[in-house]
Order: sequence, then C-alpha cells, then structure tokens
Amino acid sequence: MKLKGVSAIAVSSLLCAHLALAKSTIPLDSLSADTSARSLTEDYISTELDRIADQIFIDLDDQRNQSEFFDFVPATIEGRLAYLQKTIPLTYNEQVQSYIDVYSTDRYKKYLSNMMGLANYYFPIYERVFREMGIPEEIKYLSIVESALNPHAVSRVGATGLWQFMFATARMYNLPIDSYIDERKDPVAASYAAAAYLLDAYRTFNDWLLAIASYNCGQGNVLRAIQRSGLSNPDYWAISRYLPGETRRYVPAFIAMTYMLGYHEEHGIAPVSENTIDSIETVWVQKHVRFRDVAHALNVDENVIRTLNPAYKRAVVNGSPESPRRLTLPQITPEVYPALYAALNNTLDHPQVLNASNRTDDTRPELTAHRVRKGETLGTIAKRYGVTVQDLKAWNGIKKNVIVPGQSLRVQASATYTTYRVRKGDTLSGIAARHRTASVSEIKALNGLKGNRITPGMTLKIKTD
Repeated sequence: MKLKGVSAIAVSSLLCAHLALAKSTIPLDSLSADTSARSLTEDYISTELDRIADQIFIDLDDQRNQSEFFDFVPATIEGRLAYLQKTIPLTYNEQVQSYIDVYSTDRYKKYLSNMMGLANYYFPIYERVFREMGIPEEIKYLSIVESALNPHAVSRVGATGLWQFMFATARMYNLPIDSYIDERKDPVAASYAAAAYLLDAYRTFNDWLLAIASYNCGQGNVLRAIQRSGLSNPDYWAISRYLPGETRRYVPAFIAMTYMLGYHEEHGIAPVSENTIDSIETVWVQKHVRFRDVAHALNVDENVIRTLNPAYKRAVVNGSPESPRRLTLPQITPEVYPALYAALNNTLDHPQVLNASNRTDDTRPELTAHRVRKGETLGTIAKRYGVTVQDLKAWNGIKKNVIVPGQSLRVQASATYTTYRVRKGDTLSGIAARHRTASVSEIKALNGLKGNRITPGMTLKIKTD
C-alpha cells in the first residue's frame, strides 16, 4: 500500500513507539535469560509488530480518506513543488526561487491574501471549464499572473479581462466585442477561450510550459525560439533563453504563484473574506433587460449585479430569442421570483446607457427608419448608427444576414451622444480630439458625412460612451 504524503521516517517512528508499547505489555516472567524464553519473546514481539504494522496502515488509510491527517509537508521548496506537481512540470531553479522570494515578502503576502479571497469565486469557474476542456487544473493560477483576477484589467497594449485577450485573438476564439458587451471580461466565456488557446498550443508543442509561454508571447515566437535552439522536441527550459524577456519571467512567475498558493498556510497567507462572493445563480435572458430593474427586483445594490456581470458595458443585458445572454445573479430566494420574472420579461423599447443622471448631454435614444441602399450590409448600417448587427437583426426579425436595396430597417440608435455646433475654424479631427471618445470616422458615420467638409452652424452628434 502506497500512502501519498507519508514518509518512511514517520512510519518508522510510529512502529518504534508501538514496539515500545509491545515490550511494556509482555509478561515480565517471560523476559528471562533462558534461550527458549528469549525465542518466545522474539516470536511474541515479531507477531505483535506484524499485527501493529497492519493496523497502522489500515488506520492511516482510513484517516487519509476521512481527513487531512498526515498531510505531509516536504521540508524543501523543491520537494514541495514535486509534491504539488500533477500534469504541468513544476521545475525548481533559481529563476523560480527569485519569484518565491518576492512573493514571500510582507507586501506580497497581503496581495496574495486578496488573490485567495477572489479565487474563492473565480477558481471554481475555471476548474469547471478546464475539466470540460481537458486541460490541467493548475493553469488557473496563470490568471493571477495575467490580471490579478480583475475582469476589468487592461494592459498597456490593450489586452483585456481576466485572461488578457487582445482584440484580434478574442475574435479568433469567439469572444464577442461590441457596443453592448466585451466577453473578454466574462469569467466563463473568457475561460473557455483561454482553455481553447492553450489546448491548441499544447497540440502544437506537446509541452504545457511551452503552451503557457505561447500564451504570453504567441506561438510564432515560441516556434522561432525552437528553431534558433536547433533542438527537436525541446522543453521550455531548453529554449527559454531564446524567448522574449517578458516570457522568460512569465513561466517562473507562474510556477512560483502555484507554489505560494499551494503552500499558503506555511507562509502565513489566508484569504481575505470580504473578497469572497457568495453563492450565485445563472439565468438566460432573451430581451434587453436593465441591471437597475433586476437589482430592484432582488432588493440588492445595482453594483452587485455589475460585479457579477463585468462583461456588459451599458448595465443592460442585450439578449434576444436568437442569442440569449447569460446573467449571473446572487442566490435567489423564492419570494423574489415574481418580481424577477417581471423584470426579465419587461422589454425595453429603447435600450440606453444607465446611471447617466449627472450628464447634461442628450441621452435619449433615437428611433428611426433606414432604407437600405445598394451595396450596404448589416455591418455598415450597424456601424453608421453605433449599434450591433445582432441588434438590427433582433429589431427587424431578420434570421440571416441578407438584406436587399429598398428594404426599410427599424433602428434604435441607443448610443449615448451629445450634440456639438460647429464653429468657424473647426475640423473633424479637432472635434474628435476634444471629445476623446469619438473618432473622425465615427463622427462621419453617425452624421452621414461623405467627406471631411463641415461648415459653421452645423450640428453634429458625438458619441460619449
């Protein structure tokens, strides 16, 4: 019987203790100098030790199955990493140790306590997705290195969300990004996309650490590093010196993070309870539903709904019968079912951005009809009005992406905008720079301008969201 985590020293110590007990229980008159008596004593002890050893292993096996008894902790970091290792090689070296040294400081311990509190919510999501996708569970720690478990994290180059997807990669892995939603911020959708990326990379490199490295620098950089090394089928450490500097730091940081959270108790790290999110439930929404109405129905602060649903940009769930949207809610009690049902089925005639009470600009949605011209597509029309193709299809009952010249489309231009009266000397680029949230192309599309010519006194609509 192999007992994981139980050392030979520990078992030997137990046997010695029981041997002493066995000796103390042997009848004193049997301990004579007589040879036969000594043989009897040795036989007695041998038999008793066999019985005791059997019972020890039975007891240990029972206790291992019933509790954390004998949760053996190796003495060295290298031993601890070996003990933690499941599928991904958790190599120990100076690079990994340097990150463990950093993470072990008092400043980082507080940070890791916060991460553990957030992980109580996010890690079960990751684990469920990873099991379904067939990738190692320990990759969940990579999200801490990527985003510090902040769904709103944006890198200096524009990578966004818990798993830090760039725009193009997000589209490649089916994460919608439009005026209503950015699924790079959705814990479930982004985890599926991250798992799919890593699985693709693993199939390419047949090495999980190389797959993780490619998540940071791209498969192209990893392939070039392999070529420069001149090696066939190398592991990560064999080619690490040929990888970009950030990636050379990225993998050791992942291993060190895995170690620190795997042995958090040994380093005096405990989860911060206020970062723990309570039990949740999921509903699928087939209409445009405001967070405000859902929060009112559940009698919770609207920020709770926002926190649980970070992907929605406008505090509106833009669901439709063709494309239902997931809405995550705090645990629902039966008495609020009627109010919640009413909120989820109360169609918004004019979806709009919420929490704009402090704005002085015009936030009223505009209902208009657009007659399709030759050469137009749903995509170009959606861009012109600042809406999504999905919205156009839902508002007009269009099942496919086919439209014909002369067709009239119902459009709810629900983007928040302000108006600007053109002054002498104004240019489109100057107006766009002044408003920051707008670009020249967006101003032209929103106002139906063919060129860059504008005249004083002209009123322009400018998106403010």
